[in-house]
Amino acid sequence: MIFKMIKPRAYRFMVLMLALASSLLLDGCGLYTFTGADVGDAQSFQVNFFQNYADQSPGSTIEPQLDLEFTNALQDLITNLTSLSLTGSGGDLVYEGEIVEYRVSPMSATADQTAAQNRLTMAVNVRFFNSKKEGADFEKRFSFFFDFPGTQLLESVKSEAHEVIFDRLTQDIFNESLADW
Repeated sequence: MIFKMIKPRAYRFMVLMLALASSLLLDGCGLYTFTGADVGDAQSFQVNFFQNYADQSPGSTIEPQLDLEFTNALQDLITNLTSLSLTGSGGDLVYEGEIVEYRVSPMSATADQTAAQNRLTMAVNVRFFNSKKEGADFEKRFSFFFDFPGTQLLESVKSEAHEVIFDRLTQDIFNESLADW
């Protein structure tokens, strides 16, 4: 209704001014992304294969393809949240590390000494290298868990558990390496 009262020429001028103001506002802030990622001058990233060393620890659960699934999840998250190009070598940003824990532990017991609730815990050790920003490199352990009823086997909840755990771990790694909050 209000646009009918504005003359076409004035309407075009208002749209042009709004577009110009938006452009200047965002340009003045430097490179901005809605994820809060600060990629600086980086153009590319690489995620080296996260080898699964958790299966060598006592009490750990052996999970084939865990290393490949996690590596792909981290690559996908960074690809989706930044404009960086994924590369196999020579990346401006490099993520590497290993899976160091993957185990199911009972969290609470029933009266007949069986697990009422189990917890799947996964931990990764991550090394991050940023060739474009001095002092941004780090090595850190990230860990998260998924609780499930003791009456269920890991196999029956594994897909959901991996989704929850991978989402949290990859987001934590992303935030530690690129979020500029």
